[in-house]
Amino acid sequence: MEEKMPVKMAHKMIWTNRSLGSITGVRDVVSFDEKEVVLETDQGMLTIKGQELHVKRLTLEKGELDLEGLMEGLSYAESRTLSKQGESLFNRLFK
Repeated sequence: MEEKMPVKMAHKMIWTNRSLGSITGVRDVVSFDEKEVVLETDQGMLTIKGQELHVKRLTLEKGELDLEGLMEGLSYAESRTLSKQGESLFNRLFK
């Protein structure tokens, strides 16, 4: 029995004036609030910190996310321990 490996999407970030962001290669949104957004991407866990952060558009089928607000920093982590494996943000919200 063969285990299928998930197909990796291109991961790209574009920021305009630290206030508008577009990210591709997003697999899941782990958590979000006005000061921090945590995403699972093909390149690892991505944490974006800032002020008045808002998700403008999220399309997980395409792996795309648009974000607005003042971006103050971002960091990657290889570990996926921040999210429960196999369970999306929406599944956790509506339990």
